[in-house]
Amino acid sequence: MQNNVALIIAGTVVGAAGTLLTRLMAKAMNRSISNVLFSNFGGGGAAASEIKGSMKPIEADDAASLLYLADNIIIVPGYGMAVAQAQHKIWELSKNLIARGKSVKFAIHPVAGRMPGHMNVLLAEAGVPYDLIADMDDINPEFPNCDVAIVIGANDVVNPVAKTDKSSPIYGMPILDVANAKKVIVIKRGKGTGFAGIENALFYQDNANMLYADGQEAASKLVAGLKAVDGGGH
Repeated sequence: MQNNVALIIAGTVVGAAGTLLTRLMAKAMNRSISNVLFSNFGGGGAAASEIKGSMKPIEADDAASLLYLADNIIIVPGYGMAVAQAQHKIWELSKNLIARGKSVKFAIHPVAGRMPGHMNVLLAEAGVPYDLIADMDDINPEFPNCDVAIVIGANDVVNPVAKTDKSSPIYGMPILDVANAKKVIVIKRGKGTGFAGIENALFYQDNANMLYADGQEAASKLVAGLKAVDGGGH
């Protein structure tokens, strides 16, 4: 193997790419590489402040009505979408919304999923046009004008305590400012925490509702709900 130049070059490229990805992920989480490798990030770290309020469930038909009345919609995919393999159904939902004259964009956090670019690859596979996909820095200023933000399978990367609670283990991590949207619909299978092992304050906000379902199932119900609202006109 030592005499195989092609193998050595390929190994070097793979190693360099892995190092670059590790640095990108560490930067996106506002943590040092040593902290990523050796700290118990998922164990919760320092005790975070108690979150007040409660999660408010919403039925798919009611969520569809919110989407029907909205003009600007931002979809925030995360690892949960990948697990549910729901990217095709989410794009089907998006096309239904676009056909009704809605503005639809996808907001991508640098470490959404299990590696940088994970969500971009899944959305491209589903056929989502590149111009509808926006990076975190570009999309964050648009959330205050967003009528409905749909979070599917994302957790820590939309948790507002990263900006407000210094006792939180994710404090300082850049996040998507979903909390600033007028209304938030969170598609989630259950009440579990994200990778950091902490509660998400976004889920308890007054403007947020939880649509408990598998990603594919939720998207299908939302599509059906839209058609029911307008009598199947599209």
